[in-house]
Amino acid sequence: MTFALLLTLKLSIAVLIFAIGMGSTPADVTYLLRRPGLLFRSLVAMYLVVPLVAWILAEWLPLPPPARAALLVLAVSAGAPLLPKKLGTFGSDEYVFSLLVISSLLAIVLVPTWTMLLAAHFNVDSPISAATVAMALAKAFLLPVAAGMVLRMLWPRMAIALSDRLMALAGAVLALSAVLLLIMHWQVFTHLGWIGMGALFLMMVIALLVGQWLGGPARDDRTALAIACATRHVGIAVLVASAFPGEKTAVLMSGYLVVAMAVSVPYLYRRRRLAVPAESA
Repeated sequence: MTFALLLTLKLSIAVLIFAIGMGSTPADVTYLLRRPGLLFRSLVAMYLVVPLVAWILAEWLPLPPPARAALLVLAVSAGAPLLPKKLGTFGSDEYVFSLLVISSLLAIVLVPTWTMLLAAHFNVDSPISAATVAMALAKAFLLPVAAGMVLRMLWPRMAIALSDRLMALAGAVLALSAVLLLIMHWQVFTHLGWIGMGALFLMMVIALLVGQWLGGPARDDRTALAIACATRHVGIAVLVASAFPGEKTAVLMSGYLVVAMAVSVPYLYRRRRLAVPAESA
C-alpha cells in the first residue's frame, strides 16, 4: 500500500508538471537568464544557503540518526516541482516557471555533489551519480513539461483550456495520496522524535526567511523564492534517501509533508492577507 501511495504521489506530480508545461512557453524558460542577479540569488538560496543551514542544525542539535538523515536528505533535494501549485496567484508565471526549469536542470550536478558530501558523512561508498539524478529528473520533470509545451505549440487553445483543470485534478490526487500516507505512517513522530520534527520545522522556517531575504525588491518574487527554498523535490528526496542505510522513505516523506503544510500554509495565508491592503490602496 505504501509503495502504491508513493507511486501515485510521484505520478500526480508528473501530471501536474505536464499541466504546467501546457500553460507555459519557451520564452518563460529564459526569463531568469535575462535577469542574472535574481537568478544568482535564487540558486544560492536554494542550493547553498538552505543545505548549509540544515548541516549546521544536524551538527548542533541532539538529533536521533533518522532525524539527522531526513534533515540532510531533504535539504539537498531542491527543485521545487510543486512551486506553481503552492503559489496560486503569487509570483509572476515567468519567474516561477523559469526557476522551476533552471533549478531542476542544475539539480543534475548539484544534487550528486551534495550527496557525495553526505556519503562521506554517513560513511557510504556509493553516492548517487549525476546520470542517476538526470534520469530521475527526465522521467519526473523534463519529459512531462516538454510534452506539455509541445502540446501547447500544436494545439494552443486546447492546452490552455485543459491546463488549469488538469492541475486541479492532479493536485487533488496528490493531496489525497499525501493524507493517506500520513494516516498510514503516523508513527513518523516516533521515528523522528519531537526534536527531529522541530528541526525539520526550524529548517523550513529559516528557508522561508532566506528566500524572503534574497528574493529582491519585488514582493511576489520574495514570496516565490521563499516557497521555492522551503519546497523539496519528492522524487529526488526518495532517490537520495534510498542511497543511505537506515532511512525509511515513507517516514521521510511523511515527516516532510507534515512540516511542509505546517510552514507553507500559514506563510502563504499571511502573505495573502498582507497583499490585500496593498492591492486596494
